[in-house]
Amino acid sequence: MRIADEVVAIIAGLAATEVPGVAGMSGGIAGGIAEMLGRKNLSKGVKVEVGEKEAAVDIYVIVEFGVRIPDVALQIQEGVKQAIEGMTGLKVVEINVHVQGVVFPQAEQQEEEQRVR
Repeated sequence: MRIADEVVAIIAGLAATEVPGVAGMSGGIAGGIAEMLGRKNLSKGVKVEVGEKEAAVDIYVIVEFGVRIPDVALQIQEGVKQAIEGMTGLKVVEINVHVQGVVFPQAEQQEEEQRVR
């Protein structure tokens, strides 16, 4: 049986976005600006290499302001590993979490906008 890379990427993206502190997936940095992707593009922030029995994953995320990034990254690694191994039977040998940006709460952004007027 062969599981498509896209399937593994979607599983990884869903597992990553369920971690508290993850604001969303990142499509990479274009011109120095991280692009936030919605739920329908979960696999866009994930790169996977799938072999016959093993998988390696690179995940590109945007985190919420104020979270402890190493803790969030560890939770992403644990959640993604558990989801992929549980659903596919593949052994996950590597998960690299790339934090591409930080999102500030909406209330703070609105305050900033009001102060500038």
